[in-house]
Amino acid sequence: MKKLLLFIVMINTYVTTSQVVLEADGAGNTYELINSVLALPNRDVVEVPDCNHAAFGRHIDEVFDTDLNKNVFRFFAHVTPDNDRCKTFDRQRTEIKSYDNSPENLKAVVGETVVYKWKFKISSDFKPSASFTHIHQIKSVGGSYASIPMITLTLRKSNPDRLELRYTPTNDQKTLKTADLDLFRGNWVAVTETIKFGNAGSYAIEIKKIANNQVVFSYTDSAIDAWQDGAEFARPKWGIYRSLNQPEDLKDEAVLFADFSIEELTGALSVEDLKQKAASIILYPNPSSKAVVFKNANSENYDAVEMYDFSGRKISIENRVKKNTLDVSGFSKGLYFIVFKKDTFTTKIVKCFVK
Repeated sequence: MKKLLLFIVMINTYVTTSQVVLEADGAGNTYELINSVLALPNRDVVEVPDCNHAAFGRHIDEVFDTDLNKNVFRFFAHVTPDNDRCKTFDRQRTEIKSYDNSPENLKAVVGETVVYKWKFKISSDFKPSASFTHIHQIKSVGGSYASIPMITLTLRKSNPDRLELRYTPTNDQKTLKTADLDLFRGNWVAVTETIKFGNAGSYAIEIKKIANNQVVFSYTDSAIDAWQDGAEFARPKWGIYRSLNQPEDLKDEAVLFADFSIEELTGALSVEDLKQKAASIILYPNPSSKAVVFKNANSENYDAVEMYDFSGRKISIENRVKKNTLDVSGFSKGLYFIVFKKDTFTTKIVKCFVK
């Protein structure tokens, strides 16, 4: 019994991760590279004004950057004739994103913690719009608030020009923090953004100059509503999306981006979390001399099952588990423990009686 108790205590908490990285690999096939990482096969996550400006060619390409000593992505925005995908003409958009036709681990849902990382560089004479010049957003898909991004990094003409961190859980946007845009002009910076998605969520962002590791912007809120009610999932966007309401204030821009990363963290699960995660699993019939069925078990609460006898010795059940059913025929009478696992952690331990 001591061995069994020790076994149960040691299966405690683990952190599992899922990371997707998009890096430039050289000139040519840029849209194809982006879609191969951020989209399902034969789907498109690139939003550009090519349809109205075909003579220029693709509005996202790849170039070698001597500061980073690697290939980077270059996003173009021309005051004219670029627009928003030939759909809207008071603004223009050159962006990439994840969306409903992206892999599941690129779409955030309630309870997940996701770390977004990327690098960007704006020109030393960058001119933002007085209305909006977005370079990053976290947007909801589905629900009544899907038209308004939950999180936005926008560049705005002001006195002085500034970077703004904007936020809304509903319809009312507010500015959480600003910084002088001169801190960013002409400099490569690295961004780390961490979001725990949920009504009782958290948000943190840090931006550093790559040249000297200086933190030029940071913000943290450990108790924030980080979910727009009714949403199916949340997704990131990057690029340049700006208003054309004052075109005389703007100029043609080429914004550089590099090293996009989306990493989902399951977080550390306590014993109580594990119990709740698979609380509905029961065995039927129990006791049994032939087979027991795992009622209410699905892929959300287990992907592996193990069996231990009363002393804590692991019993081989290879080829005995099929379609949520465990064959216990031939086992000695007594008490056994069925252990359900999801990824690397235990979700539930159930007593099983063989008669």
